[in-house]
Amino acid sequence: MVIVIAKSNSRTKSFLSSVVNVFAAGFLAVALTGCVSLDLFGGEKVDRSLSTASVPNQPNQPALSDDATIRNAVTSADLVKVAESPVPWANAATGSAGVVTAIREDRTTGFVCRNFNTTRHSFEGVASYTGQACLSETGEWLMTRFDQK
Repeated sequence: MVIVIAKSNSRTKSFLSSVVNVFAAGFLAVALTGCVSLDLFGGEKVDRSLSTASVPNQPNQPALSDDATIRNAVTSADLVKVAESPVPWANAATGSAGVVTAIREDRTTGFVCRNFNTTRHSFEGVASYTGQACLSETGEWLMTRFDQK
């Protein structure tokens, strides 16, 4: 006959050892709640109006901004003083610059229009354009044509 004289683990653990294990498990659970958001009680909601590392999708339209700068240079030029001299322009918003040449006024359409040639020096390179700006009935200059050569 065999007699088992070994004691079980439950009888060998001390009360202090059990308390330490419970305390460690509780401390670990509290520490991990800082890493994980558990909304158990319907508390404060997450503010989703802010996001990091995001840029709103904006259309890339430097040509339109340069278009307005060129229109202003063409329409503000005093043709008597400028004659055949080039008119420089620069757009600080896009970093583009150029020279308007051959501004010619045309009234055959019934409106005052100015035809011109210009260059555009930008980060994309150098390009040549032809265009036309016309004075509208409201007294505002409008770019009616702006084409790359």
